[in-house]
Amino acid sequence: MSTVILTGLPVPGSPLNDELRSLGFDVRSATGPQDTAAVLAAVPADQRVAVVDSAFVGHVHALRLALTDPRFDACAVTGAFAVQPAARAALDKAAALDPDGDGPYADRLAAAVEAAGTTVQRPELGTLVAAVPDTAAERAAAAAAVAAVDDEAVRLRTAVKSRDGFFTTFFISPYSRYVARWCARRGLTPNQVTTASLITALIAAGCAATGERWGYVAAGVLLLVSFVLDCTDGQLARYSLQYSTMGAWLDATFDRAKEYSFYAGLALGAARGGDDVWALALGAMILMTCRHVVDFAFNEANHDATANTSPTAALSDKLDSVGWTVWVRRMIILPIGERWAMIAVLTAVTTPRIVFYALLVGCAFGALYTTAGRVLRSLTRKARRTDRAAQALADLADSGPLASIGTGLAKGRPVAPLAMALVGSVLVVGDAAVRPFGAASLIAAAVFYVIASGAAVSRPLKGALDWLIPPLFRCAEYVTVLALAVHADVPGALPAAFGLVAAVAYHHYDTVYRIRGGSGAPPRWLVWTIGGQDGRVLLVVVLAAVLPRDTFPVALTAMAVFVALVVLVESIRFWVSSGAPAVHDEGEPA
Repeated sequence: MSTVILTGLPVPGSPLNDELRSLGFDVRSATGPQDTAAVLAAVPADQRVAVVDSAFVGHVHALRLALTDPRFDACAVTGAFAVQPAARAALDKAAALDPDGDGPYADRLAAAVEAAGTTVQRPELGTLVAAVPDTAAERAAAAAAVAAVDDEAVRLRTAVKSRDGFFTTFFISPYSRYVARWCARRGLTPNQVTTASLITALIAAGCAATGERWGYVAAGVLLLVSFVLDCTDGQLARYSLQYSTMGAWLDATFDRAKEYSFYAGLALGAARGGDDVWALALGAMILMTCRHVVDFAFNEANHDATANTSPTAALSDKLDSVGWTVWVRRMIILPIGERWAMIAVLTAVTTPRIVFYALLVGCAFGALYTTAGRVLRSLTRKARRTDRAAQALADLADSGPLASIGTGLAKGRPVAPLAMALVGSVLVVGDAAVRPFGAASLIAAAVFYVIASGAAVSRPLKGALDWLIPPLFRCAEYVTVLALAVHADVPGALPAAFGLVAAVAYHHYDTVYRIRGGSGAPPRWLVWTIGGQDGRVLLVVVLAAVLPRDTFPVALTAMAVFVALVVLVESIRFWVSSGAPAVHDEGEPA
């Protein structure tokens, strides 16, 4: 139970008590600021506690934003201030100070807590009202302002992400927000909706795996339903402020699980019809994952850089002022809404091979467009990157114990990190692509890659284009696995390679979302246990060189199972712990 302390004399006819109770608060009263500390002392320290001025006039949703958001230790609007247990000690100290001063007492408490070093979140209210009037006339004016704005309409509108793709904005969100409200009124949680979205997508993948036309049509319809639910879960979280660590984990990972499971379903369905498209399915997954790592690495490298200016960025800002260009640029990168719509329609009316061709062409264009723009920004940007950004890039590199060899050899020597990563990646991928399966020379190429990748991360990654190093490593690892599986040319090799890349990609997404949430990378023991990207590349190449062709799929499957088990156990432990960030992904459309 949460507790709110109303300070000051009751205002006749005020609905404030009922509104606070409707938000789940036990309401207690203090006749004035001087009594607040005593009332506060009677509230258990493990509860959320709020202080609200009894003369408060405002929308219920303004109170909801200030008093119930679980993401912040302290949050305030005019006349209302709430803290979670982590900030309770700061509130107790502030309440023990001299209560005299100007303005609402809740505002003075918030200022004192913030001055003592606790960050106080102040949500943007927009047209919502939150005020503490001094006179009857001011109170009447504030009440009129409240009546003039429908806070339920505001709540519904703000449940939708401010930045989303064209398809999501105009074809999904106009009604999915009402689905979110329906779920909220029936006590459903965002996690339940997220799980429903995953189950629906898995059923869609199963329908696609039938290889029958009815299955493809059903798969396309169900995939769109899954996407509606995928939009609904985040809107429900924002509508009802139900954020959680488990929700963050589910939201961060299920999108990829749904999409890549659907790729596998399409490949299985095509195989039933005699068309082997596993290489295309794996290629599409590799392209999407590498594209996402480009996005993540660039953003991590630059979001806290100083003197962060660029003529290219300035041009982009100018284009943003021309409305239609914003939508065009969002659509051509094929974000998740447009991508899933395309997959759903093509699945229903064409074949899996055509679906994958369209995916590869569309996503390749989007990847080239975004990457080229970011390279131009980086080359023209006058920026000084921070130690935190360099560490984030090093964590995204996912280097294992073998990388220390290259790091040691590069110590004290001038090294161009990006050049080393590029040369090593091109050599190992090129050899895997052109050499016959089992060629011993591949081991030499893999050994050189291990050394080069270690040398690439031997110094802080603060160069203008060093954010390209993690995507290069992802590409080198995944494409090497793909090339070796293709050259093995035995049944089961490509599906096993798909499983291995999927397991490793999950680890890489898990790393990204931990860093994005401010919790740092996965523990070093985890990275070393699964070999690091360099160790896995070397192991796969060695297995291809020493094992018979028909045994290679078994080895890939064993690797996939091992990586998946280790990573999933640690990932679940982290995301359900109190140390994980209680946020939903609010970034750019994926």
